[in-house]
Amino acid sequence: MPGGDDWIAAFLREEGLPSVYRASISAVAEPLAQRLQAFCAGRRGPLVVGMCGAQGSGKSSLTAALRRLMARRGLRVAVISLDDLYLTHDQRAALARDVHPLLAVRGPPGTHDIGAGLALMDDLAQPLEVALPRFDKGTDDPRPTALWPRFLGPAHIILLEGWCVGAQAQPEAQLVQAVNSLEADQDPNGVWRRYVNDALAGPYQTLFGQIDYLILLRAPGFEVVADWREEQESKLRTLGPVHAARAMSADQVRSFVQLYERLTRHMLDTLPERADLLIELGPDRTMRLAGPTWRVP
Repeated sequence: MPGGDDWIAAFLREEGLPSVYRASISAVAEPLAQRLQAFCAGRRGPLVVGMCGAQGSGKSSLTAALRRLMARRGLRVAVISLDDLYLTHDQRAALARDVHPLLAVRGPPGTHDIGAGLALMDDLAQPLEVALPRFDKGTDDPRPTALWPRFLGPAHIILLEGWCVGAQAQPEAQLVQAVNSLEADQDPNGVWRRYVNDALAGPYQTLFGQIDYLILLRAPGFEVVADWREEQESKLRTLGPVHAARAMSADQVRSFVQLYERLTRHMLDTLPERADLLIELGPDRTMRLAGPTWRVP
């Protein structure tokens, strides 16, 4: 491939990744990119690849590496992040007022514009210039449309990444008991968790149903998620006063991740059997390909 490994050093600098991430590129990203390229051969329409994993598991970094590797192979790769499909601040405030206060907090199912995601999927399959949404977590609203990057389609591959991508709803019986203090104190009657579960069972399944190939980055357990998220917040504090002002304290992180605990534990229990490729993560987020073995979509 032209350029050898020179692009990796630039990529690591741009993404703020340590030099040891080269090992993940060699052991995971490169063989995965090769196989996805093979899956695209002779295909009509984009290959939709889902990428899921707990908060802080490295989805965005691996997605960025795959996009770079496949672009170097001449493939047009569009990335859709669930984090860029959040409802506006006002829309979530309305949900918080009308349904449950916890719905003001973006992240769980029910706080995304799934209709926009489905329309974006359709547009990316066409020979069009498509504006890719971007959400500004600082303002808690989407960025102005004029600032969204443009993608010239049709895409060969659409990478859909997000912490709950591919998840399925829980049975009603599992919703009865609170899983942590946040649910016990702020959702004692289960209104919030049932709303989240119903949203996941409905519109989200329509979006996830378009996935041809699902990749799970499996954390060794939910217990590491708060540590991983705290690492992200620590990194944010090094980027200047504006970013530092938005960073959560360790106690805030521990409280925040409770919003995701129920579904994260459910995914760790159920998705390994459903995913097309399993990437095992160590406590330090080192990666290794585990299986299932390269199912052809």
